[in-house]
Amino acid sequence: MDPETDALDAYSRVVSGVAATVLPSVASLTVRSSRGEGAGSGVVYTADGFVLTSAHVVAGADGGTAEFTNGTAGRFDVVGADPLADLAVLRIHEAGVPPATLGNADELRIGQLVVAVGSPLGLAGSVTAGVVSALGRSLPVRDGRHVRLIDDVVQTDAALNPGNSGGALADSTGKVVGINTAVAGIGLGLAVPVNGTTRLIMSELMSTGKVRRAWLGVAGTPVTLAQPVAERTGQRKGLRLVEVVPGSPAGQAGLYVGDVMLTAGGRPILGVQDVQRLMLGPAIGRRLQITVLRKAALVDVVAVPEPLQ
Repeated sequence: MDPETDALDAYSRVVSGVAATVLPSVASLTVRSSRGEGAGSGVVYTADGFVLTSAHVVAGADGGTAEFTNGTAGRFDVVGADPLADLAVLRIHEAGVPPATLGNADELRIGQLVVAVGSPLGLAGSVTAGVVSALGRSLPVRDGRHVRLIDDVVQTDAALNPGNSGGALADSTGKVVGINTAVAGIGLGLAVPVNGTTRLIMSELMSTGKVRRAWLGVAGTPVTLAQPVAERTGQRKGLRLVEVVPGSPAGQAGLYVGDVMLTAGGRPILGVQDVQRLMLGPAIGRRLQITVLRKAALVDVVAVPEPLQ
């Protein structure tokens, strides 16, 4: 057997192995709402029937029907949805559906093999494979007046079509590292990463049906730090504040337009996504230490984020 055939067989074995592992846990969803009937995919991730999908798949609905590749079918209820993360948690009433294993998208590398499992165009149990094309992309989403960037979105060239949304993006070990959320164009697919932030959102949706978010009251743009400051702080970028809302937690803490935010909660702040990542429910009412660069001096302030209304 020549080396090219050997490589192809190895590739095929990995993809077929991932498919065998993940397919039983992926549901084809039929959703009915006031807007009509829609379709998508979902991933069972607990033994007692909790399902992860995209928020836009179940928008405006409180339930629907889930069907699996073994022929099992039944109703699901929407437990909670978070449009600003494009994630929703459902609950199925069918017993015995094996849960998928969740991985960590933060460990992905460009060029790594990934497999998309879902129900594109109503074709249940479809599998496509590709590689991680890019990492660190941002996907803007909106909920009413609020706009948020989903950070560290996984970009892949695995073929995705309508109906794939809410389905699994798995790595070569069969762990789910993303929830397919959009078809950005021919040969380009995006997935919301499964990581520590996602797990916090899932936990809040499971327990309360909604996600609380904190509000700091700043807007900023990334800037490159001057070499002396970079050497002093150990980081190359910061977030220059271009707006501080009067009376906001940031304003009350003594932050000003022109300050360059370097750290918050002990974590480096390189862009607006780093601030967003901190602004989940647990941050509400807690003291948040922030270090900024102000006229060549390092200044520490303490802000107390408030609930986002």
